[in-house]
Amino acid sequence: MEQATIDVQNSEFWNELCGSGLAHSLGIKEPTPENLASFDEAYLNIYPYLTNYLDCMQLEGRKVLEVGLGYGTLGQVLASKGCLYHGLDIALGPVEMLRYRLALLGQEPGDQVKQGSALEIPYESETFDYVYSIGCLHHTGDLEKCISEVYRVLAPGGKAVVMLYNRRSFRQLVVVPLGRLWYLLGLSDAAKRHDSFGERVRALYDTNSEGIAAPHTDYVSKKEVRRLFRRFSSTEIEVQNFDSYVFFKGKLIILRERLLNNIARVLGLDLYIVSTK
Repeated sequence: MEQATIDVQNSEFWNELCGSGLAHSLGIKEPTPENLASFDEAYLNIYPYLTNYLDCMQLEGRKVLEVGLGYGTLGQVLASKGCLYHGLDIALGPVEMLRYRLALLGQEPGDQVKQGSALEIPYESETFDYVYSIGCLHHTGDLEKCISEVYRVLAPGGKAVVMLYNRRSFRQLVVVPLGRLWYLLGLSDAAKRHDSFGERVRALYDTNSEGIAAPHTDYVSKKEVRRLFRRFSSTEIEVQNFDSYVFFKGKLIILRERLLNNIARVLGLDLYIVSTK
């Protein structure tokens, strides 16, 4: 798929806020301050390790860019820590949500939150002390260029905190191969719902309210991460997140919460990368 096509499809797909499924499950229909607080609490309970990548940074007074805004939980947390927050998203919906959240904090959004591409970040080189991008760059269609752009806009000594999908996760190593077999045998409903198995795999990660998979998704190993972030002076990688699993027609349930501090740290879904320029 050509990059221009991916860009257009991403702009349309991500206009429905990432996190809308969670909001629906909570009964949230309007983004009132109370509803957003409930959403944020639920979101951070699902991803409790996320705050570790905030609390260990000295954000107050620093220029911070977030790429990929979703429902705005991370952006609001960042902005509330006294940093000079800026946000960027390819879709208008998340941009409007962040502008609204900044207004709730008593901050004037101005041009701090922009609609634009991570492939051409609309800021001068060496502008930011921190760049955060959680679950965004692997959807752009050109992961290497995105990371090069993150490197460009970081000031010397600045840090990037990036989450990418793990190619060596339990899902990729076990669930996907088994799913491929069932798909090829025509024994899976997914064979009817998706045009290709690649689309089926993308749907395991991100879908909209209609069940349509994200237009593009990359998966990377730790080795690939080190290659992609080779220009940075240092790179640390942690594995996080896991699925819940149901076996034997629902009789046995393995809850992800029980796995977050053990198997998830080895075969988890996500790679959290902290790189210093």
